Amino acid sequence: MNASRVTVAVLALNEADNLRRLLPMLDWADEVIVIDGGSADGSPEIAEQLGARVIRRAFDNFAAQRNAASAAARGDWVFFIDADERPSPRLAEEVRRRISDKSRVGYRVPIRSTIFGRRFRFSGTQNDLPLRLVHRSAGMWQGDVHERFVAHGPVGKLEHHLEHFTLPTPAAFLGKMQRYTQIAAAARVTAGIAPRGVDLWLRPAVEFFRRFVWKFGWLDGPQGWVFCGLSALSEWLLARKHRLLWRRKHVDATIPHVGALPDVRSAWEATAS
Repeated sequence: MNASRVTVAVLALNEADNLRRLLPMLDWADEVIVIDGGSADGSPEIAEQLGARVIRRAFDNFAAQRNAASAAARGDWVFFIDADERPSPRLAEEVRRRISDKSRVGYRVPIRSTIFGRRFRFSGTQNDLPLRLVHRSAGMWQGDVHERFVAHGPVGKLEHHLEHFTLPTPAAFLGKMQRYTQIAAAARVTAGIAPRGVDLWLRPAVEFFRRFVWKFGWLDGPQGWVFCGLSALSEWLLARKHRLLWRRKHVDATIPHVGALPDVRSAWEATAS
């Protein structure tokens, strides 16, 4: 493999509109691959028409999807971009320059989020700095929902950022909340993590305080206030689903009318359809 080559990897599930906007902006990459988790909106066909190599892989969890992208990449460096993110020309130039630096195995990328149609500067979004540009031999992705790349070596930070156009409306937040909390709750139960009573009430309060006060979310205006409130609601919903699924598996397992615990894959497919 040529270490100067870079593959851009995009995870997709019903992302047709976003792929139409994103993929034409990636012509600077040596290769673009789309890992499709089972889209029903023509995403794979659109990606192929726009020059991407498509890998159809049934969704099991986010880390596994990203690891599959790393394994399929033809470049030694992989830049992971979500379908609702947009790289600037300056970021593209920096990526091409940084991958020649052999002293780093990965780079964190600043994220600037537009939520509910407003560019957020606070609410905790100011700290978004995920590890996205990685040498694929340097580690693996871990985690079912909030996955992260565990790198075996030093990592740096890019100067230029990705624009993240996410959650256009509160309704979109609620839909995403339903999907992600279902996946996370099922993963916790599968891992044998028992629910705690404190999670149902304390964690939502802590999350609201963290985003609204500690991370200055009140400075993001009404949109920021709603975002902080919904983030707290998400913690409550996760704790409730965790408790219900745990009870279903460990307490009510002998009751005939109670169904079996859904696995992570079925939870994703059911809520994404």
